[in-house]
Amino acid sequence: MHRRQFMAAAAGGVVAGMLSACASTSGPTRAAAVSGKATDAAAWSAARRFAPLKFGKIAYVERGSGPAALFLHGFPVSSFQWRGAFDRLAGERRCVAADFLGLGFTEVAAGQSCAPSEQVEMLAALLDSLSISTVDLFGNDSGGAVAQLFTVRYPQRVRTLLLTNCDVEPDSPPLALQPVLAAAREGKFAETWLAPSVANKSLARTKEGLGGATFTYPENPTDEAIDQYLAPLVSSPERKKLTDSYALALDPNPLAGIEASLKRCTVPTRIVWGTGDTIFKQEDADYLDRTLPNSRGVRRIPGAKLFFPEEFPDVIAEEARKLWRGA
Repeated sequence: MHRRQFMAAAAGGVVAGMLSACASTSGPTRAAAVSGKATDAAAWSAARRFAPLKFGKIAYVERGSGPAALFLHGFPVSSFQWRGAFDRLAGERRCVAADFLGLGFTEVAAGQSCAPSEQVEMLAALLDSLSISTVDLFGNDSGGAVAQLFTVRYPQRVRTLLLTNCDVEPDSPPLALQPVLAAAREGKFAETWLAPSVANKSLARTKEGLGGATFTYPENPTDEAIDQYLAPLVSSPERKKLTDSYALALDPNPLAGIEASLKRCTVPTRIVWGTGDTIFKQEDADYLDRTLPNSRGVRRIPGAKLFFPEEFPDVIAEEARKLWRGA
């Protein structure tokens, strides 16, 4: 099942108020990281709805009231990644998180591309269907790439932007994603890299598995998270092909040429970056900070890996509130 390859691949593949642009190196303690009771899979699944759009039946969860906030997940996870942030922010925002085309529980229309540019249009259509005009936007991993594309394409719809470890134009796709892309080109990524972890969930928590590569703590991802994230992706031959298609749509670089637009972006932005990430570079955070003219700086979370927004929801909520107060 190429577990060593998976680690290598995974190891290769937002927003404070009026703070200075200097990066902070402070981070939460373990207790802070896990404080509060997050929504479980049963509650998340019960809240799931489907929006019938030309792109397919888009799975999403919505909670709370007030100005809307849109949360974009990474690969190969799903909107379930943001459940802890929902628990903390739904009292202040109408929180919306959708499963991307090709991932999670979204049912993709026949012939529909899973490319990041199509994800942007799907999200715009979803917001229209929900009568949402503007959002506070969050992005992680490949969802961060989609967030950047959405922001430059629909700047009038984004009030604030919070980016965590994610693709940037000079580092997309990241070098270590190449083994994933190679497997996807052979039509084998979902079958040989993800299916074994669904059948034997402990494999996902090994050093060579998804958990070791992308989660900070060894107990993650939990069994219920694996069922939310990976089980739909290997549930049928068609879904396996879609999963491979999502991966392949990340190459060539979907952010090619975006820098000039980002330099004109006036959206208040905060960058929160895990220092334990072995997929995206630490200098990627600095690139975003100097490229985005309304960046409110970088906060680094010591030791946190790629999917830390799931594990450190208190940090996400704290940074979001600071950004909203200053925007």
